[in-house]
Amino acid sequence: MKVHLVAAGKYHDIDFARLELLKLLAELPEVRTSVASDYGDLASLAAADLLITYTCDLLPDAAQTEALAAFLARGGRWLALHGTNATLRFGADGVVDTPDAAPAFTALLGTRFAGHPPLAPFKVFVTRGDHEMTAGLRDFRVEDELYLTHRTAEIDVLLHTGFTGSCPEFRDSEWDEPEVPVLYERRVGEGAILYLTLGHCRGHYDLRPLADFWPHPQRCSWNYPVFAELLRRGIRWGLPQSG
Repeated sequence: MKVHLVAAGKYHDIDFARLELLKLLAELPEVRTSVASDYGDLASLAAADLLITYTCDLLPDAAQTEALAAFLARGGRWLALHGTNATLRFGADGVVDTPDAAPAFTALLGTRFAGHPPLAPFKVFVTRGDHEMTAGLRDFRVEDELYLTHRTAEIDVLLHTGFTGSCPEFRDSEWDEPEVPVLYERRVGEGAILYLTLGHCRGHYDLRPLADFWPHPQRCSWNYPVFAELLRRGIRWGLPQSG
């Protein structure tokens, strides 16, 4: 079984996330993983059963988006994590815009990142307990970036939170959302996408050139056993023959 991992982007400790994901994949001796820093390795994508992406502000071009759609259409599965759907543009006033710079890509994913409030604990609720990703799980609390998104297609929400308040760093700042997707599934062709918004991480040097040094490294949901369980389940979801 083959997995293709794309781990790259801005403002996150990509090396940490990549290593942690590879550790989880190494728990399955029958899996072989290719690793890339963008969406350009179309041969590895075409050969894969499961695509995993941990990115931020990394967009595929038109040909790469078509390859992603073809991968899903023929039955591939895609575990998209955290900032995969995020595009960030810093305005002259310091406020962050999140433009829909790749509408075909975000339409495929089913959501587009729009902002998050300051890092803080929040509760995650089980929306559907009858799915393989959520069976037996209880509501839980984590400290992470609470990702707020605009829906771009039909999605099946499996875990959610709610948020009413302000995201002062982002142009799209005021929110009143009783159901914010945290984990959802989206069927595309013969394949499917599983999107988990948790998993922020940042080291001392990951905000360059915006800031030379970040004083407080962040691991957020990576510190919680429930997040590791969700990742393991997501990998099994993408490789059902491994279970």
